[in-house]
Amino acid sequence: MLSRQDVLRLAELARLAIDDDQADQTLLGLTAVFDLIGQLEQADVSDTEPLVHPGADPALGVRLRADRVTESIDRQANQVSAPRTANGLYLVPRVIE
Repeated sequence: MLSRQDVLRLAELARLAIDDDQADQTLLGLTAVFDLIGQLEQADVSDTEPLVHPGADPALGVRLRADRVTESIDRQANQVSAPRTANGLYLVPRVIE
């Protein structure tokens, strides 16, 4: 299992500044997650068929929605708040010389 020192080291590697109280809270949260994963690993799934997609039902096949346009983007309305535009494009400062 994880120790408080492990949490502090992980925070350092992730360049996160956490204090001792946050490290303790993080350790509690991670321990709870790992306990839940341990419970899930014990579940008997030997009779469970894998799914191709989470929304797939083997008896019905994969249910897909119709591929049709449901909304459009009003370019002019969106570009009103842009600092600079030209010919329908957003102009940005040059970053490579």
